[in-house]
Amino acid sequence: MSAPAPWDPGSASRRLVFWRHGRTEWNRVGRFQGQQDIALDAGGERQAAHAAQVLRHLQPDAIISSDLGRALNTALALAAHTAPAVVQDKRLRETYAGQWEGKTFAQIAEQDAAMLAAWSAGVGSVRAGGGETRVDVGMRVAEAVNEAVQDVPAGGTLVAVSHGGAIRAGICALLGLPTESWAVISGVSNCHWSVLQETPDRHGRPAWHLTQHNVGLDSLPTGPVEG
Repeated sequence: MSAPAPWDPGSASRRLVFWRHGRTEWNRVGRFQGQQDIALDAGGERQAAHAAQVLRHLQPDAIISSDLGRALNTALALAAHTAPAVVQDKRLRETYAGQWEGKTFAQIAEQDAAMLAAWSAGVGSVRAGGGETRVDVGMRVAEAVNEAVQDVPAGGTLVAVSHGGAIRAGICALLGLPTESWAVISGVSNCHWSVLQETPDRHGRPAWHLTQHNVGLDSLPTGPVEG
């Protein structure tokens, strides 16, 4: 089998790279962060710096990021090597998880087992800790990305720096998957990324297709794939 042709920015459509933030102390101990503004730990800062050395070769035309510090500082590690400045967008925040935020996943499983099981299975109507549903999150992430990509030229690349659960939901929304199938897409590990390519659908209209998922530098430690 011959090797696939290299990506040609002169003829290919736009590319979207979802990049999850580096590790935090709450990731390390398995605590649900949600929209709490938890900083990168020293390991997360190293992850962001190392991954940025790889992603800079994509020569992004635009970088957007959640305004939460762990995502924003990850994005800034890439912006230090590239031309575009980081644009913050609150719609790229992690799931608002209500009473779950700050608890470990073990505590949530003990106190709210049925809801956690349904939410983990991808049931679209379940509100994490009484907060947002996966569908809520996916719709706002997709909206932010679809707006930002309009300013990216044909053949260009948009990098969106966000969070494990938000990226998962955003991908499912952009792919147009039925909500009952959202569990088929896994979360994204710390400082890993997923790539979607804009290509024509069977009607000739632009549509997103997932080409890479949860790619990263596996020698770096990561935390849970949500948060």
